[in-house]
Amino acid sequence: MIVGQYIEDAVNWMTTNFSGFFDAVNVGMTFLIDGIEFFWVGIPFYITIALFTALAWWKAGKSNAILTIVGLLFIYFAGFWEETMQTFALVLASAIIALVIGIPLGVWSAKNETAQKVIRPILDFMQTMPAFVYLIPAVLFFGLGTVPGAFATIIFAMPPVVRLTSLGIKQVPGEIVEATKAFGATPGQLLFKVQLPLAMPTILAGINQTIMMALSMVVIASMIGAKGLGEIVLQGISQLRIGLGFESGLAVVLLAIILDRITQNIGKSTKKK
Repeated sequence: MIVGQYIEDAVNWMTTNFSGFFDAVNVGMTFLIDGIEFFWVGIPFYITIALFTALAWWKAGKSNAILTIVGLLFIYFAGFWEETMQTFALVLASAIIALVIGIPLGVWSAKNETAQKVIRPILDFMQTMPAFVYLIPAVLFFGLGTVPGAFATIIFAMPPVVRLTSLGIKQVPGEIVEATKAFGATPGQLLFKVQLPLAMPTILAGINQTIMMALSMVVIASMIGAKGLGEIVLQGISQLRIGLGFESGLAVVLLAIILDRITQNIGKSTKKK
């Protein structure tokens, strides 16, 4: 335990000296997740299904709209509606925080060679480290519940949006950048009016991947008290209830497919424009 001892000491030191900060983060994340969950659980199921179906039809076409309505109706009649909305709230909150942190990091990485050299190995570490390992500091920092599950999900799901934001900005043609500078554009105007709009399809692909990776953490996050479909899947595994485990797992798959189809086609429609 050469490296492990140093990591353990560092985590213990942070837990001791930054307890106030972690408590504040805990309160803020709890407020965000509970607010999203309250909204989606409080809406009648048929309105939610209608909203998702309309969005799928608008962005992904008729076939995906049919898939959306059938999938969500299956989830409702299987008795997993509230748990699905809890999972959606966790994924949405985690994705929002991952994007708020990840997109600026991607921009910084694209514009600063030194930053890229520092950020890239950190992203490699975040993507290759087994997801279960993130649960250990999450529990030490925030205890058990939904917040540590969201914390682990954010770390696991952030790398794609950082990488693809950086890639998208780097792929903006150099002649366009030079022409923009020649017309006297400031760095801010260059970024927000030229580079980000042209890189948006690639960034949206990163957003899609971040959401999918967040969903893949659902079951793992349930091991430390996160509510939602993962909790039911874990219950089916621990009690050897094959039917319960299969149905709740299928609900996770359907939610993932619906979100994937919608976000993927948003990226495609942006690219066509």
